[in-house]
Amino acid sequence: MKAAIVVEAGKPPIYGDFAVPTPGPGEVLLAVSTAALSNVVKSRAAGTHYSSSDQLPFVVGVDGVGRRADGSRVYFVLPRPPNGSMAEKTVVEPARCVPLPADLDDVTAAAIAIPGMSAWAALIERAKFTAGETVLVNGATGTAGRLAVQIAKYLGARRVVATGRNPDALGALSALGADATIPLGDGGASFEDALKREFGGAGIDVVLDYLWGPSAERVIVAGARAGKDAAPIRFVHIGAVSAPTITLPSAALRSSAIALMGSGIGSLPMDRLVQSIHDLMHAVVPGGFKIATQTVPLSDIERVWGTADTAARPVFRIG
Repeated sequence: MKAAIVVEAGKPPIYGDFAVPTPGPGEVLLAVSTAALSNVVKSRAAGTHYSSSDQLPFVVGVDGVGRRADGSRVYFVLPRPPNGSMAEKTVVEPARCVPLPADLDDVTAAAIAIPGMSAWAALIERAKFTAGETVLVNGATGTAGRLAVQIAKYLGARRVVATGRNPDALGALSALGADATIPLGDGGASFEDALKREFGGAGIDVVLDYLWGPSAERVIVAGARAGKDAAPIRFVHIGAVSAPTITLPSAALRSSAIALMGSGIGSLPMDRLVQSIHDLMHAVVPGGFKIATQTVPLSDIERVWGTADTAARPVFRIG
């Protein structure tokens, strides 16, 4: 069968032939229709993600949309290595499959799952968000951040505050549900003053952080300063687009009830992760969630892999 295959550690995948997998006990064979290219897919292929495997060769891709032998359509996640989602067929445990609503198309389902789940799981499973709370999305102009704004509003956020570096992209977030925006700029005094205003007054209940690095440091400190006499602020770290580390004053934690936590593969039991994806998929159409996509054949994997990130998420049509 045709597949996108990593044959050498640290090298991009190639388009070639890979053996059709045989389902093991408790597994199902899926005919894959679509699979999206995401940062998680790229970093796992490069061996730099914390969930990467050193097994070579392997098929790239952590999730996709496929069909069972009976023709039923499912979203699936984390096939058994060395099989991935970017192949004509793959094998996965049934518990990692989610039946798709009839009104949700394959391309949108494949594109929205990982970035959408990052916000849904962070809010519901990690932060225990409840309707009426205020959410700050740090790094809201990327694909995942834009979805986080929409999802927070759909789940009943009273107010959504968004930060971002791109002024045009930041300005467009009001149409997606952002009630206020804060330009990151150089992360200096103007950013800190804006944070102080937002954490003051009605305050912020939940922070979804896609950036880490200096902006996350300033958000945590601002929250700690404002949260001494308020309910604990739940800061959920999701991505590290800006930097892999931060420098955090210890007083920021000792002087407040701010709670720091992460959300990602490994932070949730698999059944709760799959439930988050299920709930997300059934909310996409009712919620009117928007995600830009570009559809390409799997044979273009080598060309698309090396291109710069764009606003439209690449989705490979496979079957």
